[in-house]
Amino acid sequence: MSQLQQFCHSRLSWGLLLLSAIGLELAALFFQYGMDLAPCVMCIYIRVAVLGIILAGLVGMLQPKMWFIRLVGLAIWVVSAVWGFKLAYELNEMQVNPSPFATCSFYPEFPSFMPLDTWLPAVFSPTGMCSDSPWSWLSVSMAQWMMVGFVLYVVMWLLMLIPTLKSTK
Repeated sequence: MSQLQQFCHSRLSWGLLLLSAIGLELAALFFQYGMDLAPCVMCIYIRVAVLGIILAGLVGMLQPKMWFIRLVGLAIWVVSAVWGFKLAYELNEMQVNPSPFATCSFYPEFPSFMPLDTWLPAVFSPTGMCSDSPWSWLSVSMAQWMMVGFVLYVVMWLLMLIPTLKSTK
């Protein structure tokens, strides 16, 4: 078995995925509470996409040597990363090309069986507007950095896909 395949079948690889997503969630909370930047509803949805990547890491860590568990983890991972990229792209469009016709809601629309904004309002309640872009680093906005991050998650997913699907002997 190749070293890459061994790495993909290890808890370490899934743990690194989990830790990277937890780091993003902690950074979001630091921006919100440490730097007093109000998250918009799209930012909250992006947090949910990152939460999906956390879930993928947890699923993959359960039993990384079983192909079915890896497949479920990979599916959650890619859906979350692609959905997160789509959300970050839409938020970036609202910030770069503001339009009175393209606005976001002030209230999140979570399903009734999972009202995250009611369960954990400190993390999932929006208080800002989507058209605001209060932070940038190296002339790149937070939405653009999240687009980069989600693209990196998709690239890493592609790098893990083939060796992960191969069974261990």
